Order: sequence, then structure tokens, then C-alpha cells
Amino acid sequence: MENSWFLGAIAWLVPGGGHLLQGRWERGILIGGAIWLMFIIGILSGGAYYPGFDFRDGALLVILNFFAKLGNGLGFFLSLFLKMNPPKDIAAWATFEYGGRFLEVAGLLNFLATIDAFDIAVRRKE
Repeated sequence: MENSWFLGAIAWLVPGGGHLLQGRWERGILIGGAIWLMFIIGILSGGAYYPGFDFRDGALLVILNFFAKLGNGLGFFLSLFLKMNPPKDIAAWATFEYGGRFLEVAGLLNFLATIDAFDIAVRRKE
């Protein structure tokens, strides 16, 4: 691929997509599958609604949560959409906080996968 920055953007937007565009099917399917599976488990567990507090209640935790979820690419925007209308009893779900962790780890893993795809594109790595 000619433009490595474009490939990096695709790798961030669609987990595993950067590797797939480079023809690295096994790596792309494995990485994308793991990240999407973690994301789906996080959403189904109620993780889109975590943290259940505001910026003024714990600024550092909210910033870290936002940055980690941002790594999900298109999934980040889906989780923002879901967060707009939370169920009334979401805090009572036993999986509420675990879902938040799944979304955060999926996003951080996608940041690493994006860097990996970019490094392969600029030939720093094979």
C-alpha cells in the first residue's frame, strides 16, 4: 500500500483491517476477531455505560476510560451512541464494570494492532 498513514487510519477504524489490506490474512483475522469479540462481550455486558459518573467526580478515570475506548475505532462511536440512552437498572447489572474493562482493553489492544500494521506498512517490521 502506498500511503501508510491511510492504512494506519483504516487499521484504527476497523480492527484487523490494516493487516487485511496488506494481505496478512491470518494476522488480520486473529487480531480483528479478538478485538471484535472483546468489544461485543463488553457491549453485551453493559460496558458502554461505564463509568457511571461524571467528569467532575473523577476526571482522571474518565479521561483514561475515554482514551481507552477511543481505540475501538468505529466501535467507539457505537458505544457513544449506546451510552446516550442507558437502561435504568444498568448499575445493578453484575457485569456492568467488567464490560467497561472489556471495552477498554479492546481499545488499547487495537492501538497496538494499529501501530503494528503501520510499522509493517513503512517496512520497519515484517
